[in-house]
Amino acid sequence: MFDDSFEAVFTHATIGIVVSDDRGRIVSSNRYACSLFGYSEAEMGELTIESLVPDSVAHRHVQLRASFNVNPQVRSMGHGRDLYAKRKDGSVFPAEISLSYFYQQKALLAVGYIIDITAKKEAEHTLLEQKSRIEQLNAELEQKVIDRTHALMATLHQLEQSKDELGKALAAERELGELKSRFVSMASHEFRTPLSAILTSASLIEKYPTTDQQDKRLRHIHRIKSSVNHLNDILEEFLSVGRLEEGRVAATWSWVELPELVDEVMTDLDDMLKAGQFIQTQFDLPQPVRSDPSLLRKILVNLLSNAIKYSTDNQAIQLAVHYQKNAFQITVRDEGIGISADDQKHLFERFFRAKNVTNLAGTGLGLHIVAKYLELLGGTIDLTSQLGEGTTVTLLFPYENHSAY
Repeated sequence: MFDDSFEAVFTHATIGIVVSDDRGRIVSSNRYACSLFGYSEAEMGELTIESLVPDSVAHRHVQLRASFNVNPQVRSMGHGRDLYAKRKDGSVFPAEISLSYFYQQKALLAVGYIIDITAKKEAEHTLLEQKSRIEQLNAELEQKVIDRTHALMATLHQLEQSKDELGKALAAERELGELKSRFVSMASHEFRTPLSAILTSASLIEKYPTTDQQDKRLRHIHRIKSSVNHLNDILEEFLSVGRLEEGRVAATWSWVELPELVDEVMTDLDDMLKAGQFIQTQFDLPQPVRSDPSLLRKILVNLLSNAIKYSTDNQAIQLAVHYQKNAFQITVRDEGIGISADDQKHLFERFFRAKNVTNLAGTGLGLHIVAKYLELLGGTIDLTSQLGEGTTVTLLFPYENHSAY
């Protein structure tokens, strides 16, 4: 049918090619087409085009072939519909099919180009599942935000009701108004940033539909998860304040190996470290101490994460544990941006943030919660700082001078 050069192109093409006459009889097919449909070349020569079409549409295909014979055109088949082809064993597979034609000795010959798009369909299905999962995550997040916001509004309502019990003095009234203002300002900023990131990433995922763009989709999915975790951390701080002020948190005492606890905390904070940052530790404690490991862990996480956040690249953060008479001391020291003397007076107040950190994420609740936990553990806190030179936080806990073993 073809000269030698075109015969080689036809035979070794990487898509299925089937040539049929105006009666639908297959007059030629390449190796790929035979493999695709599961027939030998000789078997293909005994078939009609309708043998390669699913039984449910074979009768309709006869009419379409007759229409093509009257007005042959080069075109793609399907026009928005899913097309399927049938193999020798009766199984079907999704396919993209294009038609062409030529005349040989005045006889019309139709050429069908067939591509198996099973992998493409599976990729599209996977993409749709991922999109559906992201939509579900967004819906769950929105519901969580609504639920937690209701809880926060209920807490604020309780604060309003307790205002009369705390006194009707003008100073107390102004303090409550300032507290609300700080909360609204902080909440509007801290919620808007991660929610905007989630919305942007969810929109961008739709722009990467192909399989080779999976890494881009995963990057945006990771960004969504990080934003959700950030929101959960913020809401957990709000709830922690509520539980503490309602007296629903109590210390659970046990023996604690401080070096092991510190190692666990440092592992948890490893991803937070900026380029070149590192934490130096020093221990001078002969044996385990009696404390609440959960509360102690939360205190260390808060202080070390603050030191990391407010320090720049390539700066050391020092954590030291020392034994004193009837007490043990934990010191966290950084070389970060420091805190002004005026701001130090308010650091343990709810929602307070120093003037030089307003451009960094935070709720202003961390040190307030740390102070409350220290009360439960019978400890004290002392903070010294200078702008541009860093901050030192010193914790002092009672120490029972007898062995745990």
